[in-house]
Amino acid sequence: MQTNFRPEQLIDPQMRESESILRTCVHCGFCTATCPTYLLLGDELDSPRGRIYLVKDMLESGKPATPEVVTHIDRCLSCLSCMTTCPSGVNYMHLVDHARAHIEETYQRPWHDRLLRSVLAQVLPYPGRFRLALAAARLGKPFAGILGRLPQVGTRLAAMLALAPSQLPPRPADTGARTIPAVGPRRGRVALLTGCAQPVLNPDINAATIRLLTRNGIEVVLAAGEGCCGALVHHMGRDEASHAFAKRNIDAWTREIDGQGLDAIVITASGCGTTIKDYGFMFREDAAYKDKAARVAGLAKDITEYLSTLGLGRASAGEGYVVAYHSACSMQHGQQIKDAPKTLLKRAGFTVKDVPEGHICCGSAGTYNLLQPELSGQLRSRKTANIARTGATIVATGNIGCLEQLRKGFAERNSDMILLHTVELLDWADGGPIPAALAHRAVA
Repeated sequence: MQTNFRPEQLIDPQMRESESILRTCVHCGFCTATCPTYLLLGDELDSPRGRIYLVKDMLESGKPATPEVVTHIDRCLSCLSCMTTCPSGVNYMHLVDHARAHIEETYQRPWHDRLLRSVLAQVLPYPGRFRLALAAARLGKPFAGILGRLPQVGTRLAAMLALAPSQLPPRPADTGARTIPAVGPRRGRVALLTGCAQPVLNPDINAATIRLLTRNGIEVVLAAGEGCCGALVHHMGRDEASHAFAKRNIDAWTREIDGQGLDAIVITASGCGTTIKDYGFMFREDAAYKDKAARVAGLAKDITEYLSTLGLGRASAGEGYVVAYHSACSMQHGQQIKDAPKTLLKRAGFTVKDVPEGHICCGSAGTYNLLQPELSGQLRSRKTANIARTGATIVATGNIGCLEQLRKGFAERNSDMILLHTVELLDWADGGPIPAALAHRAVA
């Protein structure tokens, strides 16, 4: 693609990077075939190629974002399916991230949109605040129908209440920074990202991870000071906030790396993993953090990626169970991890089914299901229908956002499908406790 940036614009490293990305695009349109919003809406401007043209015009002109640009960029899920499809290697992720930051800096959103985004940014990355918000949402659930009719904000409020769980799991007793020793001879030492939303919504995921790793000789560190990876605010264009979260994590893990050392930084939410693996790029121009960020990004591993290096033995616990593996977009497109989770599940004895249209997003996408509830709902229905076609009784996935999105979708279908994180099944197969959802089904 030919570009026409002025020399003075290209002094800015971010603009220079975007110009390079734009020049990589050859207009082929392969991306349109795998874009969820183009699939639903059929509008070229709601495809990656269309958005690339909008972003090019916006950045080259140096003008504030227009309502048209904001509409179509906001509809993008950042599922990155287009990057898997693209034959030219266009880094759409970095381009759309730049576009969102430009929108945040130059566009005045309507008051209700600004308020909602501010609330999400001030609540979701903080476990304590998030837990309180979910408790309040339970009280508001009976009024979802009334709130849904409010002008401008109704559908989003209703979506928030619908997604909030009816009951929260109890807060784990053993929270906070600590080191969990390996069982038997130590084979390795890793840090585990605690995260923000996941430990509130499902603390069993990290608990299963710790059991599985320590049982296989891996010492697990929950580093003091780490927390939200920054992805939630990053995808809203709030670079200053996302960089602050990232720096806190980089500092926390660097202390461990420089102390007793780390073999990996293990992540159980693939959306977080995609962002943490990009820390090196995010801080490429920051003299104080450039090297530290690159080192952290190089150590970041999805839990299934790391487990694949441990040589877990074969198991039979999963025999008789049919599992539909839902590959989160951040896993298959963001990190290009496609086979490891399924291979591990098969070695654990499970019969693993691929989901039809598995490359199409479920509609969760961080805060997308709250900010774009109509499109998200259509994608959720499409995904759950495709999963149901597999005949599986269990869905395994590696991202908390997908789990909650699919849980809502199967509730809408009045289905008793069991939804679990991949690591919960692997822990059970390796000698850990049976996941509660499976235990309840067995009793029933």
